Amino acid sequence: SVILAAPGWRAAIKQPEALARRAAQAALSEAGAHGAMTLLLANDATVKRLNGMHRAKAKPTNVLSFPGGVPGYLGDVALALGVVRREARGARRRVAAHFAHLVAHGALHLAGHDHLQAGEARRMERAEARIMRRLGLPNPWRGAT
Repeated sequence: SVILAAPGWRAAIKQPEALARRAAQAALSEAGAHGAMTLLLANDATVKRLNGMHRAKAKPTNVLSFPGGVPGYLGDVALALGVVRREARGARRRVAAHFAHLVAHGALHLAGHDHLQAGEARRMERAEARIMRRLGLPNPWRGAT
């Protein structure tokens, strides 16, 4: 499910809920994972609070993933609108493309992927590139779009 907690998402992205669902489904398919998840489309203040509570970091971040821990429920992913917008602008990417990449990134985390070590990071980046291609969006690991 998708929870639109910050109304600015609709101004930033056409139909953010639909794009979020497509990106999450593509990521779970790529990972061979099955189960439900919740996407929280929030503002920076909400994600800052979550980041502080769960990671002891007093700042917002682009995406947070929280594994579900129960059978059939993969977990929750939260995205911060302001951070996503700023990063997209800084990378000269469309907000929608950056958003889809981050939703896929969070969903891959829920499916068990990580990027703590170099090999894991490369595998996750390749999976993200395949997902973005499947969505008809640019590879986030290539030049700005």
